Amino acid sequence: MNRIAIIPARSGSKGLKDKNILPLCGKPLMAYTIECAIDSGAFEKVFVSTDSEQYAQIAQHYGADVSFLRSEANSSDIADSWEVVREVIMRFEEKKKYYDEIMLLQVTSPLRIKEDILGAIQVMSDKNANAVISLTETDHSPLWCNILPEDGSMDDFENKRYAGMPRQQLPVFYRYNGAIYLLKRSELCRENMFLSGCYAYIMPRERSIDIDTEFDFKIAELYMKEKRKN
Repeated sequence: MNRIAIIPARSGSKGLKDKNILPLCGKPLMAYTIECAIDSGAFEKVFVSTDSEQYAQIAQHYGADVSFLRSEANSSDIADSWEVVREVIMRFEEKKKYYDEIMLLQVTSPLRIKEDILGAIQVMSDKNANAVISLTETDHSPLWCNILPEDGSMDDFENKRYAGMPRQQLPVFYRYNGAIYLLKRSELCRENMFLSGCYAYIMPRERSIDIDTEFDFKIAELYMKEKRKN
């Protein structure tokens, strides 16, 4: 089974400046995803897709392949991650290098571990799946949430069926955590790659932090420091 990990790492983040290389506990953020992918031993190639020579050098230092930079068309802040993945696959296939499975690993999930990668791959195999996506349990049940009218009235805020029900008795809801997207190469060009034959790999909340803001970054940093102490 030929499998590739593709790690998108565009430069010039607006929300958190240079987020993908921001130092986290002594290493650039992207290093955690690169090292996790390599340590899993699950991939023939671990490739970082970036538009930056500086980012490329950092990625190569931590063991990733960056044999080409991404195109200008896929370097904007609105570039679609799956267009980036398709571009990488097309470039390799032009060189007669083919992969059966593709795993998209976002830099912003530095707390995933190699067992998560291997677990998702195991789900793929066990279910004979077309794709696997990592999820985590929601922090709060959406059954206790609602929208508000402009005047802030809470007259119809509560769902009467679930009002007062103990949290433990509520149905469990899950959300995408952004850590792992695995799919067969044959699914990559479908309009909706995750429409059928897709299964979930469940990750715990503590490994599901998705860094988008400075607050997220600080939470991840505190968690890592505490884990190292223990």
